[in-house]
Amino acid sequence: MIDIKKGACRALFAYDVGYGIDLDEVDRVISDEKHRERIGRTRRVPEYFEFSPLPIRAYRDVGSISLGQFQTRPTIEMTLYDFGAVSIAFTIPLSGPIANLIDLSGELWDNKALLAASREAVESIVREIPNAIDRPAVSEIVEDYAIYQIAEVADGGSLEDAAAQSRDALARIISAETDELSDQQRDDVLRGRVEFGRDDVSFIDWHAAILFNGDADDVLAVLEYANVELLEMRFLDEKLDRALDEGYKLTRPRRWYQRSTFRTDLARIAELQLDGVSMFEGVNNAIKLLGDQYLARVYRLASERMHLNDWDASVIRKLDALERIYGKMSDLQSARRSETLEWIIIILIGFEIVITLSTLGSH
Repeated sequence: MIDIKKGACRALFAYDVGYGIDLDEVDRVISDEKHRERIGRTRRVPEYFEFSPLPIRAYRDVGSISLGQFQTRPTIEMTLYDFGAVSIAFTIPLSGPIANLIDLSGELWDNKALLAASREAVESIVREIPNAIDRPAVSEIVEDYAIYQIAEVADGGSLEDAAAQSRDALARIISAETDELSDQQRDDVLRGRVEFGRDDVSFIDWHAAILFNGDADDVLAVLEYANVELLEMRFLDEKLDRALDEGYKLTRPRRWYQRSTFRTDLARIAELQLDGVSMFEGVNNAIKLLGDQYLARVYRLASERMHLNDWDASVIRKLDALERIYGKMSDLQSARRSETLEWIIIILIGFEIVITLSTLGSH
């Protein structure tokens, strides 16, 4: 087993807080130490490789939280994205035998103290910037993720060799399993591997990642964003489920005196569509990975392990269903309008016949 000389774990918690955040207003209002979050450039990449727009990263003291033999730093990082998401990051210094991280991974799994502290931090920031958030509301859904970064090992050896020597421990850390894993399960967990240099290897899975890398700010930013994207896809998927239920109810047959609300219901369906499409496009267009093949591989691997493509497909399918509901309601409205016009014409013709017969009778 290798000993970690320098490392850190980032425990991430992502929340949806509204339909959008005015980052310029946030920058003006909050007093915490903060900066616009740029992706660290450890390699040569094009200038257009960046978040768009740049999220805000702010720092706030919340006190340390004990996690067995480990402890979080008192300062958390809050990253605010313009599409309405906030990511809370707790940092846990790492040192000692890598086997100790197996216990830490178990502590991090569904940790109530970290969850409560992260939600309190999000609700606090939302209360401070209500005018900067479009329809503010902290989501019940939360997505957590753990990133273990090993920057240096005690014997000064190669990080790549250290990773090769600790395969069993790495698989258990990523899986948050205290028991031994089968060879098949271990190999599947460690299949999510990506490398850049001779001393830079990362293992990425759906719940956690381990980075053997002394300077991994760019990878950390991409993985944090992938976790936020997963949160937003889950949140949007649930929101669209409710929208479809509402849409199906609005298409049910109505009594004649209820038809006056039809136009309002059609506008409601259009609003649900617009909200869904706007959120989907905002999340998927927030980061530009063109031009950096390595980080593009990191993102693709994270997407694969988190099943982001499956969530995207589910959201697109439900947006299409909502579009069909809108089309059906629009057709019904057109049919009813035509029916009303036909009745008006029939009444006018009948009225004309009555007038004509009355005129002839008077003569």
